[in-house]
Amino acid sequence: MSSISGLTASPSRCCFQVPVGSPASRCRRVSNLSHAWKPVKTNVLLPVERSYWARVTQRLNARKTHLIKCAMDASFGDMPNEPIAIFPRINVRDPYKRLGISREASEDEIQGARNFLVRQYAGHKPSVDAIESAHDKIIMQQFYDRKNPKIDIKKKVRAVSQSRVVQAVRSRFRTPATQFIVKTSIAFIVLGALTFLFPTEEGPTLQVAISLLATMYFIHDRLKSKLRAFLYSAGAFVFSWLVGTFLMVAVIPPIPFIKGLRSFEVTTSLITYVLLWVASTYLK
Repeated sequence: MSSISGLTASPSRCCFQVPVGSPASRCRRVSNLSHAWKPVKTNVLLPVERSYWARVTQRLNARKTHLIKCAMDASFGDMPNEPIAIFPRINVRDPYKRLGISREASEDEIQGARNFLVRQYAGHKPSVDAIESAHDKIIMQQFYDRKNPKIDIKKKVRAVSQSRVVQAVRSRFRTPATQFIVKTSIAFIVLGALTFLFPTEEGPTLQVAISLLATMYFIHDRLKSKLRAFLYSAGAFVFSWLVGTFLMVAVIPPIPFIKGLRSFEVTTSLITYVLLWVASTYLK
């Protein structure tokens, strides 16, 4: 039996040094470990190896899932988790109120409102459809109005009332006290009732004369000037009788409940009383 005094080896070879006097007097290289380090063929994995391969598989699956999500985002666009904004006026019937603009808005304002709302609610198709529908209705209505213009009564009345002639006429009138308005109204209502209820063959000559005197009295009572009262009363009487005659001939048809030979004069007198009441009450 030999003893080992030293050992030098590579992963596959070892060197044994035999003492002097032995048959082997020099260092021999013996390949004694060639059979001891042969791998064992087995299909059983160590726990460390199983843990390693499990982690590798998990990382590969996570990478695969990430690649699939990126591909879906590239195909369909980003899909945020936040809820999609819905147009709050989607059920409003008036197209102008639906877009939030006035009826006097210009085409640029209409187009700007439409573009802003479409960008804001682009993710909700019913909202975009409602905005587009309101925009189309407004454009079609404006096109129809240009093809078939209509008269704006309020605009015409406003323009007439702001004209210089009307302003000059209105400047000649003023509102008196309520008691004075009641007094003149009672006087001319009585004259009208007498003219209508008691027509004569000569016509309402007496009632018309009384209306002229009443006009002079009321104007003098307000203005405290006899000359102005006479001039205003005479001018108002002539103007009222001419306007009443023109209206009865050209505008107002015959009134059924006013009959008789003097129905024309009676109706003209009633119109004259109304104009004389305005002159005696409001003329300044």
